[in-house]
Amino acid sequence: MNKGKITQVIGPVVSVEFEDLLPSILDSLEVELDGKKIVLEVQQHLGGNEVKAVAMDSTDGLMRGMEVVATGQPISVPVGDITLGRMFNVTGQPIDGGEQVAGETLPIHRDAPEFDNLSTKSEVFETGIKVIDLIAPFVKGGKVGLFGGAGVGKTVIIQELIRNIAAEHGGYSVFAGVGERTREG
Repeated sequence: MNKGKITQVIGPVVSVEFEDLLPSILDSLEVELDGKKIVLEVQQHLGGNEVKAVAMDSTDGLMRGMEVVATGQPISVPVGDITLGRMFNVTGQPIDGGEQVAGETLPIHRDAPEFDNLSTKSEVFETGIKVIDLIAPFVKGGKVGLFGGAGVGKTVIIQELIRNIAAEHGGYSVFAGVGERTREG
């Protein structure tokens, strides 16, 4: 296993120096801290056998000189029917109090599908919320960003969309809490 040492910690950004081969960009690194593994992801190669990595958890307690292990592979998360109804953090660890999920995993970074495999037709996705369907309809299979000030009802709209998708379409909703909304995931 390729091992290195932490040279600097600034917020979530951790610099690690390796004696041997540098890990590839997007590879995961692990640091042992009080019996818990902190996962880092390599983002940049610097000169002098050093990499910059971003921590996927709090860096409180990390300090210079701590040993880092390069896993030689990217962060992977569980996939498939076994994950339905579960909540996971970015490293694939359950955060809903349930058991660890065993089975197929895929890396969190993947190449986009080939253009030949993409559908070119646009179809409106009926949300069941009349104002959205009329003024700002969603494209079926697309992604939607919801922006707004404090207290304007973003969370209420998300909850209503999730309910409508389950009740009217019999489908699945994937909610990704990004930024401040992570507390509502």
